[in-house]
Amino acid sequence: MPNVFRNLPSVSELLESPPLKSLVNQVNRNVVVTRVRHFLDDMQAQLRTVAAGMHVPAPAELALRIADWIRADRGPAIVPVINATGVILHRTLGHAPLADEAIAELAALTRGYANFGMNLATADDSRADAAVERQLMRFIGAEAATVTSNLASAAAVSLAALANEREVVVARGQVTSIGEDFRVPDLFHFSGAKLREAGTANVTRIGDYVAAITPQTSAILHVSASGFKVVGTTEHTPLDELVALARRSGLKMINCLTESSLLDLSPYGITGVPEVAASVRVGPDLTIFSGDGFVGGPACGVVVGQRSLIECIREHRLMCAVGADKLTLAALGATLRLSEDKETAERAIPLLSLIATPLENLRQRAERLAPQIAATGLATVEIVAGQSYIAGHEVPGQSLPTIVLSLSPQNGTAEQLAASLRTGAPAVVPRLNNDRVILDLRSVMPRDDLFLVGAFASLSRPSETQSSAPSIES
Repeated sequence: MPNVFRNLPSVSELLESPPLKSLVNQVNRNVVVTRVRHFLDDMQAQLRTVAAGMHVPAPAELALRIADWIRADRGPAIVPVINATGVILHRTLGHAPLADEAIAELAALTRGYANFGMNLATADDSRADAAVERQLMRFIGAEAATVTSNLASAAAVSLAALANEREVVVARGQVTSIGEDFRVPDLFHFSGAKLREAGTANVTRIGDYVAAITPQTSAILHVSASGFKVVGTTEHTPLDELVALARRSGLKMINCLTESSLLDLSPYGITGVPEVAASVRVGPDLTIFSGDGFVGGPACGVVVGQRSLIECIREHRLMCAVGADKLTLAALGATLRLSEDKETAERAIPLLSLIATPLENLRQRAERLAPQIAATGLATVEIVAGQSYIAGHEVPGQSLPTIVLSLSPQNGTAEQLAASLRTGAPAVVPRLNNDRVILDLRSVMPRDDLFLVGAFASLSRPSETQSSAPSIES
Protein backbone atom coordinates (compact mmCIF):
# COMPACT_ATOMS: atom_id res chain seq x y z
CA MET A 1 0.00 0.00 0.00
CA PRO A 2 2.75 2.61 0.74
CA ASN A 3 4.14 2.00 -2.77
CA VAL A 4 0.74 2.82 -4.24
CA PHE A 5 0.60 6.16 -2.42
CA ARG A 6 4.12 7.00 -3.63
CA ASN A 7 2.88 6.56 -7.18
CA LEU A 8 0.42 9.43 -6.77
CA PRO A 9 1.75 12.63 -8.35
CA SER A 10 1.97 15.83 -6.34
CA VAL A 11 -0.36 18.78 -6.78
CA SER A 12 2.49 20.81 -8.33
CA GLU A 13 3.29 18.06 -10.82
CA LEU A 14 -0.35 17.80 -11.88
CA LEU A 15 -0.68 21.55 -12.31
CA GLU A 16 2.18 21.47 -14.83
CA SER A 17 0.29 18.95 -17.01
CA PRO A 18 -1.22 20.47 -20.20
CA PRO A 19 -4.91 19.78 -19.36
CA LEU A 20 -4.72 21.54 -15.99
CA LYS A 21 -2.32 24.21 -17.22
CA SER A 22 -4.84 25.29 -19.85
CA LEU A 23 -7.69 25.06 -17.33
CA VAL A 24 -5.92 27.53 -15.03
CA ASN A 25 -6.23 30.09 -17.86
CA GLN A 26 -10.02 29.57 -17.86
CA VAL A 27 -10.74 29.07 -14.15
CA ASN A 28 -9.44 30.79 -11.04
CA ARG A 29 -6.14 29.15 -10.03
CA ASN A 30 -7.24 28.73 -6.39
CA VAL A 31 -10.34 26.85 -7.57
CA VAL A 32 -8.22 24.46 -9.65
CA VAL A 33 -5.71 23.86 -6.82
CA THR A 34 -8.51 23.20 -4.33
CA ARG A 35 -10.26 20.78 -6.67
CA VAL A 36 -7.03 18.92 -7.47
CA ARG A 37 -6.36 18.42 -3.75
CA HIS A 38 -9.92 17.25 -3.24
CA PHE A 39 -9.59 14.78 -6.13
CA LEU A 40 -6.34 13.38 -4.69
CA ASP A 41 -7.84 13.11 -1.20
CA ASP A 42 -10.77 11.12 -2.59
CA MET A 43 -8.40 8.89 -4.53
CA GLN A 44 -6.31 8.18 -1.43
CA ALA A 45 -9.46 7.29 0.49
CA GLN A 46 -10.40 4.80 -2.24
CA LEU A 47 -6.90 3.33 -2.31
CA ARG A 48 -7.12 2.52 1.39
CA THR A 49 -10.02 0.20 0.64
CA VAL A 50 -8.54 -1.70 -2.32
CA ALA A 51 -5.64 -4.01 -2.88
CA ALA A 52 -2.10 -2.66 -2.91
CA GLY A 53 -1.66 -3.72 -6.51
CA MET A 54 -4.34 -1.40 -7.86
CA HIS A 55 -3.17 0.54 -10.93
CA VAL A 56 -2.66 4.28 -10.43
CA PRO A 57 -3.01 6.30 -13.65
CA ALA A 58 0.02 8.15 -15.01
CA PRO A 59 0.16 11.88 -14.18
CA ALA A 60 -0.90 12.91 -17.70
CA GLU A 61 -3.96 10.62 -17.63
CA LEU A 62 -4.81 11.65 -14.09
CA ALA A 63 -4.54 15.34 -14.96
CA LEU A 64 -6.91 14.85 -17.90
CA ARG A 65 -9.46 13.13 -15.64
CA ILE A 66 -9.22 15.90 -13.07
CA ALA A 67 -9.63 18.61 -15.74
CA ASP A 68 -12.76 16.89 -17.11
CA TRP A 69 -14.11 16.52 -13.57
CA ILE A 70 -13.59 20.21 -12.78
CA ARG A 71 -15.28 21.29 -16.02
CA ALA A 72 -18.27 19.01 -15.34
CA ASP A 73 -18.55 20.41 -11.80
CA ARG A 74 -18.67 24.03 -12.98
CA GLY A 75 -22.33 23.94 -14.00
CA PRO A 76 -24.91 26.08 -12.19
CA ALA A 77 -26.09 24.77 -8.83
CA ILE A 78 -29.66 25.96 -9.49
CA VAL A 79 -31.19 24.92 -12.82
CA PRO A 80 -34.67 25.20 -14.35
CA VAL A 81 -36.95 22.22 -13.74
CA ILE A 82 -40.31 21.03 -15.00
CA ASN A 83 -42.55 20.78 -11.95
CA ALA A 84 -44.72 17.67 -12.43
CA THR A 85 -45.54 17.23 -8.74
CA GLY A 86 -48.91 18.96 -8.96
CA VAL A 87 -47.86 21.34 -6.16
CA ILE A 88 -48.04 24.81 -7.72
CA LEU A 89 -46.63 26.64 -4.68
CA HIS A 90 -43.76 24.20 -4.22
CA ARG A 91 -41.37 25.50 -1.54
CA THR A 92 -38.24 23.65 -2.66
CA LEU A 93 -38.90 24.42 -6.34
CA GLY A 94 -39.06 28.18 -5.76
CA HIS A 95 -42.85 28.54 -5.47
CA ALA A 96 -44.70 29.65 -8.61
CA PRO A 97 -42.87 31.13 -11.64
CA LEU A 98 -43.06 34.83 -12.41
CA ALA A 99 -45.04 36.34 -15.25
CA ASP A 100 -43.18 36.93 -18.52
CA GLU A 101 -43.75 40.67 -18.10
CA ALA A 102 -42.02 40.60 -14.70
CA ILE A 103 -39.13 38.57 -16.15
CA ALA A 104 -38.74 41.11 -18.97
CA GLU A 105 -38.48 43.95 -16.45
CA LEU A 106 -35.88 42.03 -14.45
CA ALA A 107 -33.84 41.45 -17.59
CA ALA A 108 -34.01 45.13 -18.56
CA LEU A 109 -32.88 46.29 -15.12
CA THR A 110 -29.99 43.83 -14.85
CA ARG A 111 -28.44 44.85 -18.18
CA GLY A 112 -27.37 48.23 -16.87
CA TYR A 113 -28.19 50.99 -14.42
CA ALA A 114 -31.64 52.03 -13.21
CA ASN A 115 -33.16 54.96 -11.34
CA PHE A 116 -33.42 52.88 -8.16
CA GLY A 117 -33.17 55.94 -5.90
CA MET A 118 -33.36 58.92 -8.28
CA ASN A 119 -36.19 61.08 -9.50
CA LEU A 120 -35.29 61.45 -13.18
CA ALA A 121 -37.32 64.66 -13.55
CA THR A 122 -35.43 66.52 -10.83
CA ALA A 123 -32.27 64.39 -10.37
CA ASP A 124 -33.07 64.42 -6.64
CA ASP A 125 -32.99 61.38 -4.40
CA SER A 126 -36.26 59.47 -4.24
CA ARG A 127 -37.61 56.43 -2.42
CA ALA A 128 -37.02 53.23 -4.35
CA ASP A 129 -40.44 51.86 -3.46
CA ALA A 130 -42.40 55.03 -4.33
CA ALA A 131 -43.80 53.72 -7.62
CA VAL A 132 -44.85 50.39 -6.10
CA GLU A 133 -46.40 52.25 -3.16
CA ARG A 134 -48.61 54.22 -5.56
CA GLN A 135 -49.70 51.00 -7.24
CA LEU A 136 -50.57 49.39 -3.90
CA MET A 137 -52.47 52.49 -2.76
CA ARG A 138 -54.53 52.49 -5.98
CA PHE A 139 -55.10 48.72 -6.10
CA ILE A 140 -55.68 47.95 -2.41
CA GLY A 141 -56.95 51.28 -1.11
CA ALA A 142 -54.34 51.81 1.61
CA GLU A 143 -52.86 55.15 2.68
CA ALA A 144 -49.24 54.05 2.27
CA ALA A 145 -47.07 50.98 1.70
CA THR A 146 -43.52 49.67 1.93
CA VAL A 147 -41.82 46.46 0.80
CA THR A 148 -39.28 44.16 2.51
CA SER A 149 -37.37 41.04 1.55
CA ASN A 150 -39.97 38.53 2.81
CA LEU A 151 -43.08 38.11 4.94
CA ALA A 152 -41.19 37.36 8.17
CA SER A 153 -39.00 40.46 7.81
CA ALA A 154 -42.07 42.60 7.14
CA ALA A 155 -43.70 41.38 10.36
CA ALA A 156 -40.47 41.70 12.38
CA VAL A 157 -39.67 45.26 11.31
CA SER A 158 -43.30 46.32 11.89
CA LEU A 159 -43.19 44.99 15.46
CA ALA A 160 -39.76 46.55 16.03
CA ALA A 161 -40.90 49.96 14.83
CA LEU A 162 -44.24 50.05 16.65
CA ALA A 163 -43.91 47.87 19.74
CA ASN A 164 -40.28 47.60 20.84
CA GLU A 165 -40.17 46.73 24.58
CA ARG A 166 -43.99 46.81 24.62
CA GLU A 167 -46.51 43.99 24.72
CA VAL A 168 -48.43 42.73 21.70
CA VAL A 169 -51.49 40.52 22.28
CA VAL A 170 -51.81 37.43 20.08
CA ALA A 171 -54.32 34.57 20.28
CA ARG A 172 -52.59 31.43 21.55
CA GLY A 173 -53.88 29.49 18.57
CA GLN A 174 -52.16 31.97 16.25
CA VAL A 175 -48.70 31.52 17.75
CA THR A 176 -47.68 29.45 14.74
CA SER A 177 -45.27 29.82 11.81
CA ILE A 178 -44.93 32.82 9.51
CA GLY A 179 -44.09 31.63 6.01
CA GLU A 180 -41.56 28.82 5.89
CA ASP A 181 -40.19 27.62 9.23
CA PHE A 182 -40.23 31.06 10.87
CA ARG A 183 -42.22 31.06 14.10
CA VAL A 184 -44.21 33.91 15.65
CA PRO A 185 -42.10 33.77 18.88
CA ASP A 186 -39.00 34.31 16.72
CA LEU A 187 -40.53 37.51 15.33
CA PHE A 188 -40.88 38.87 18.84
CA HIS A 189 -37.35 37.82 19.75
CA PHE A 190 -35.85 39.69 16.79
CA SER A 191 -38.10 42.74 17.05
CA GLY A 192 -37.81 43.35 20.79
CA ALA A 193 -41.60 43.30 21.25
CA LYS A 194 -43.08 41.19 24.04
CA LEU A 195 -45.48 38.39 23.19
CA ARG A 196 -48.62 38.21 25.35
CA GLU A 197 -50.91 35.29 24.55
CA ALA A 198 -54.68 35.33 24.86
CA GLY A 199 -57.19 32.49 25.07
CA THR A 200 -56.44 28.85 24.27
CA ALA A 201 -55.20 26.98 21.20
CA ASN A 202 -58.71 26.36 19.86
CA VAL A 203 -60.92 28.98 21.56
CA THR A 204 -60.12 32.70 21.83
CA ARG A 205 -63.00 35.07 22.50
CA ILE A 206 -63.04 38.87 22.55
CA GLY A 207 -63.06 38.72 26.35
CA ASP A 208 -59.74 36.85 26.27
CA TYR A 209 -58.17 39.75 24.37
CA VAL A 210 -59.64 42.27 26.80
CA ALA A 211 -58.23 40.33 29.76
CA ALA A 212 -54.77 40.20 28.15
CA ILE A 213 -54.50 43.98 27.62
CA THR A 214 -52.32 45.79 30.18
CA PRO A 215 -50.84 49.31 30.44
CA GLN A 216 -47.76 47.88 28.67
CA THR A 217 -49.76 46.74 25.64
CA SER A 218 -48.99 48.50 22.35
CA ALA A 219 -50.85 46.46 19.74
CA ILE A 220 -53.03 43.49 18.88
CA LEU A 221 -51.63 41.12 16.25
CA HIS A 222 -53.90 38.86 14.23
CA VAL A 223 -52.15 36.04 12.31
CA SER A 224 -54.14 34.06 9.75
CA ALA A 225 -53.72 30.29 9.63
CA SER A 226 -51.52 28.88 6.87
CA GLY A 227 -51.03 25.25 5.82
CA PHE A 228 -53.25 23.78 8.54
CA LYS A 229 -56.78 23.77 9.91
CA VAL A 230 -57.96 23.33 13.50
CA VAL A 231 -61.05 21.10 13.56
CA GLY A 232 -63.48 20.20 16.30
CA THR A 233 -64.48 22.73 18.96
CA THR A 234 -63.10 26.06 17.78
CA GLU A 235 -63.94 29.72 18.24
CA HIS A 236 -62.04 32.68 16.88
CA THR A 237 -62.64 36.40 17.22
CA PRO A 238 -63.44 38.06 13.87
CA LEU A 239 -61.05 40.73 12.61
CA ASP A 240 -63.65 43.50 12.72
CA GLU A 241 -64.22 42.92 16.45
CA LEU A 242 -60.47 43.12 17.06
CA VAL A 243 -60.27 46.37 15.08
CA ALA A 244 -63.06 47.84 17.21
CA LEU A 245 -61.38 46.68 20.44
CA ALA A 246 -58.03 48.18 19.38
CA ARG A 247 -59.66 51.54 18.66
CA ARG A 248 -61.51 51.59 21.99
CA SER A 249 -58.28 50.69 23.81
CA GLY A 250 -56.01 53.11 21.96
CA LEU A 251 -53.94 50.24 20.50
CA LYS A 252 -52.58 49.55 17.03
CA MET A 253 -54.21 46.70 15.11
CA ILE A 254 -51.87 44.63 12.90
CA ASN A 255 -53.25 41.97 10.58
CA CYS A 256 -50.66 39.50 9.22
CA LEU A 257 -51.92 37.45 6.26
CA THR A 258 -49.73 34.37 5.94
CA GLU A 259 -51.79 33.48 2.85
CA SER A 260 -53.47 36.08 0.67
CA SER A 261 -54.39 36.97 -2.88
CA LEU A 262 -54.95 40.16 -4.83
CA LEU A 263 -57.97 38.57 -6.51
CA ASP A 264 -60.94 36.47 -5.41
CA LEU A 265 -59.87 32.85 -5.95
CA SER A 266 -63.23 31.24 -5.19
CA PRO A 267 -64.26 31.09 -8.90
CA TYR A 268 -61.33 28.69 -9.38
CA GLY A 269 -62.42 26.46 -6.49
CA ILE A 270 -59.88 27.87 -3.99
CA THR A 271 -61.49 29.01 -0.74
CA GLY A 272 -60.20 30.32 2.56
CA VAL A 273 -57.51 32.56 1.01
CA PRO A 274 -58.17 36.18 2.12
CA GLU A 275 -58.29 38.91 -0.51
CA VAL A 276 -55.88 41.67 0.56
CA ALA A 277 -58.13 44.60 -0.37
CA ALA A 278 -61.07 43.09 1.53
CA SER A 279 -58.91 42.65 4.63
CA VAL A 280 -57.70 46.25 4.39
CA ARG A 281 -61.30 47.50 4.19
CA VAL A 282 -62.05 45.96 7.60
CA GLY A 283 -59.82 48.68 9.02
CA PRO A 284 -56.65 47.37 10.69
CA ASP A 285 -53.91 49.97 11.09
CA LEU A 286 -51.46 47.71 9.24
CA THR A 287 -51.90 44.76 6.92
CA ILE A 288 -48.89 42.54 6.15
CA PHE A 289 -48.84 40.06 3.29
CA SER A 290 -46.45 38.23 0.98
CA GLY A 291 -45.76 39.19 -2.63
CA ASP A 292 -45.38 35.58 -3.72
CA GLY A 293 -47.66 32.67 -2.85
CA PHE A 294 -51.20 33.22 -4.13
CA VAL A 295 -50.31 36.79 -5.17
CA GLY A 296 -48.09 35.29 -7.85
CA GLY A 297 -45.22 37.78 -7.64
CA PRO A 298 -41.67 37.71 -6.26
CA ALA A 299 -40.76 36.62 -2.74
CA CYS A 300 -41.15 39.73 -0.59
CA GLY A 301 -43.11 41.15 2.31
CA VAL A 302 -45.57 44.01 1.84
CA VAL A 303 -46.85 46.31 4.60
CA VAL A 304 -49.81 48.60 3.86
CA GLY A 305 -51.71 50.90 6.20
CA GLN A 306 -51.70 54.26 7.93
CA ARG A 307 -49.09 56.61 6.51
CA SER A 308 -47.71 57.66 9.90
CA LEU A 309 -47.09 54.03 10.85
CA ILE A 310 -45.58 53.15 7.47
CA GLU A 311 -43.19 56.10 7.86
CA CYS A 312 -42.11 54.78 11.27
CA ILE A 313 -41.42 51.38 9.72
CA ARG A 314 -39.61 52.83 6.71
CA GLU A 315 -37.32 54.91 8.93
CA HIS A 316 -36.49 52.08 11.34
CA ARG A 317 -32.84 50.99 11.25
CA LEU A 318 -33.84 47.38 10.45
CA MET A 319 -35.11 48.49 7.03
CA CYS A 320 -31.48 48.91 5.94
CA ALA A 321 -31.14 45.14 6.35
CA VAL A 322 -34.54 43.93 5.13
CA GLY A 323 -35.61 46.47 2.48
CA ALA A 324 -36.49 45.12 -0.98
CA ASP A 325 -34.00 45.53 -3.83
CA LYS A 326 -34.66 46.97 -7.29
CA LEU A 327 -35.36 43.57 -8.88
CA THR A 328 -37.95 42.63 -6.27
CA LEU A 329 -39.69 46.00 -6.64
CA ALA A 330 -39.71 45.72 -10.44
CA ALA A 331 -41.18 42.19 -10.41
CA LEU A 332 -43.79 43.16 -7.82
CA GLY A 333 -44.73 46.26 -9.82
CA ALA A 334 -45.23 44.17 -12.98
CA THR A 335 -47.37 41.64 -11.08
CA LEU A 336 -49.54 44.43 -9.63
CA ARG A 337 -50.12 45.92 -13.09
CA LEU A 338 -51.19 42.55 -14.49
CA SER A 339 -53.49 41.94 -11.51
CA GLU A 340 -55.51 45.12 -12.15
CA ASP A 341 -57.41 43.29 -14.92
CA LYS A 342 -58.70 39.82 -14.02
CA GLU A 343 -58.61 38.41 -17.56
CA THR A 344 -55.08 39.68 -18.11
CA ALA A 345 -53.96 38.29 -14.75
CA GLU A 346 -55.46 34.88 -15.47
CA ARG A 347 -53.64 34.72 -18.78
CA ALA A 348 -50.29 36.23 -17.76
CA ILE A 349 -49.62 35.28 -14.12
CA PRO A 350 -48.51 31.63 -14.10
CA LEU A 351 -50.05 30.77 -10.72
CA LEU A 352 -53.50 31.96 -11.83
CA SER A 353 -53.08 30.40 -15.26
CA LEU A 354 -52.31 26.99 -13.74
CA ILE A 355 -55.16 27.22 -11.23
CA ALA A 356 -57.64 28.32 -13.90
CA THR A 357 -56.75 25.57 -16.41
CA PRO A 358 -59.94 23.54 -17.09
CA LEU A 359 -59.82 19.82 -16.34
CA GLU A 360 -60.72 19.00 -19.95
CA ASN A 361 -57.68 20.96 -21.13
CA LEU A 362 -55.45 18.84 -18.87
CA ARG A 363 -57.06 15.67 -20.21
CA GLN A 364 -56.45 16.64 -23.83
CA ARG A 365 -52.79 17.38 -23.07
CA ALA A 366 -52.46 14.04 -21.28
CA GLU A 367 -53.91 12.19 -24.28
CA ARG A 368 -51.28 13.83 -26.52
CA LEU A 369 -48.38 13.21 -24.14
CA ALA A 370 -49.12 9.63 -23.06
CA PRO A 371 -48.36 7.88 -26.39
CA GLN A 372 -45.25 10.00 -26.96
CA ILE A 373 -43.80 9.09 -23.56
CA ALA A 374 -44.79 5.43 -23.98
CA ALA A 375 -43.03 5.38 -27.37
CA THR A 376 -39.67 5.97 -25.65
CA GLY A 377 -39.97 2.48 -24.12
CA LEU A 378 -39.10 3.67 -20.62
CA ALA A 379 -42.52 3.07 -19.08
CA THR A 380 -46.11 2.15 -19.70
CA VAL A 381 -48.40 5.16 -19.28
CA GLU A 382 -51.90 5.38 -17.87
CA ILE A 383 -54.09 8.52 -17.75
CA VAL A 384 -55.68 8.91 -14.33
CA ALA A 385 -57.86 11.54 -12.61
CA GLY A 386 -56.40 12.90 -9.40
CA GLN A 387 -56.30 15.74 -6.87
CA SER A 388 -53.69 18.50 -6.61
CA TYR A 389 -53.03 20.37 -3.37
CA ILE A 390 -51.91 23.86 -4.30
CA ALA A 391 -49.23 24.21 -1.61
CA GLY A 392 -48.65 20.53 -0.94
CA HIS A 393 -50.77 20.50 2.21
CA GLU A 394 -54.03 18.57 2.39
CA VAL A 395 -55.95 21.66 3.50
CA PRO A 396 -59.70 21.88 2.75
CA GLY A 397 -60.46 24.48 0.10
CA GLN A 398 -56.97 24.44 -1.39
CA SER A 399 -57.15 21.49 -3.75
CA LEU A 400 -58.12 21.14 -7.40
CA PRO A 401 -59.05 18.19 -9.62
CA THR A 402 -56.29 17.21 -11.99
CA ILE A 403 -55.19 14.72 -14.61
CA VAL A 404 -51.98 12.77 -14.12
CA LEU A 405 -49.84 10.43 -16.19
CA SER A 406 -49.17 7.33 -14.10
CA LEU A 407 -45.99 5.58 -15.25
CA SER A 408 -44.86 2.03 -14.56
CA PRO A 409 -41.14 1.64 -15.47
CA GLN A 410 -40.25 -1.06 -17.99
CA ASN A 411 -36.91 -1.60 -16.27
CA GLY A 412 -35.78 -0.77 -12.75
CA THR A 413 -37.87 0.83 -10.02
CA ALA A 414 -40.05 3.91 -9.86
CA GLU A 415 -37.47 5.55 -7.58
CA GLN A 416 -34.74 4.97 -10.18
CA LEU A 417 -36.83 6.45 -13.00
CA ALA A 418 -37.74 9.46 -10.85
CA ALA A 419 -34.06 10.01 -10.02
CA SER A 420 -33.12 9.82 -13.71
CA LEU A 421 -35.79 12.38 -14.57
CA ARG A 422 -34.60 14.77 -11.84
CA THR A 423 -31.00 14.60 -13.05
CA GLY A 424 -31.82 14.61 -16.76
CA ALA A 425 -31.84 17.43 -19.28
CA PRO A 426 -34.25 19.03 -18.88
CA ALA A 427 -34.76 18.16 -15.23
CA VAL A 428 -38.24 16.84 -14.42
CA VAL A 429 -39.49 16.54 -10.84
CA PRO A 430 -42.37 14.02 -10.57
CA ARG A 431 -43.98 12.56 -7.47
CA LEU A 432 -44.06 8.92 -6.45
CA ASN A 433 -47.08 6.85 -5.54
CA ASN A 434 -46.10 3.38 -4.39
CA ASP A 435 -44.40 1.82 -7.43
CA ARG A 436 -45.60 4.42 -9.93
CA VAL A 437 -44.06 7.67 -11.19
CA ILE A 438 -46.73 10.38 -11.31
CA LEU A 439 -46.61 13.35 -13.70
CA ASP A 440 -49.29 15.80 -12.57
CA LEU A 441 -50.11 18.20 -15.41
CA ARG A 442 -51.78 20.74 -13.08
CA SER A 443 -48.34 22.23 -12.33
CA VAL A 444 -46.77 21.79 -15.78
CA MET A 445 -46.85 24.86 -18.02
CA PRO A 446 -48.30 23.94 -21.46
CA ARG A 447 -45.19 25.36 -23.15
CA ASP A 448 -43.17 22.69 -21.30
CA ASP A 449 -45.05 19.72 -22.77
CA LEU A 450 -42.56 19.33 -25.62
CA PHE A 451 -39.63 19.49 -23.20
CA LEU A 452 -41.30 16.91 -20.96
CA VAL A 453 -41.38 14.44 -23.85
CA GLY A 454 -37.80 15.42 -24.70
CA ALA A 455 -36.67 14.51 -21.19
CA PHE A 456 -37.91 10.94 -21.69
CA ALA A 457 -36.47 10.77 -25.20
CA SER A 458 -33.02 11.78 -23.92
CA LEU A 459 -33.15 9.07 -21.24
CA SER A 460 -34.05 6.43 -23.80
CA ARG A 461 -30.92 7.19 -25.89
CA PRO A 462 -27.54 5.81 -24.84
CA SER A 463 -25.37 8.53 -23.34
CA GLU A 464 -22.57 9.57 -25.68
CA THR A 465 -20.36 10.78 -22.86
CA GLN A 466 -19.88 9.69 -19.31
CA SER A 467 -19.53 12.36 -16.62
CA SER A 468 -16.11 12.46 -15.00
CA ALA A 469 -15.83 11.72 -11.28
CA PRO A 470 -12.98 11.44 -8.79
CA SER A 471 -12.46 7.70 -9.28
CA ILE A 472 -9.45 5.50 -9.92
CA GLU A 473 -11.53 3.05 -11.89
CA SER A 474 -10.87 2.98 -15.65
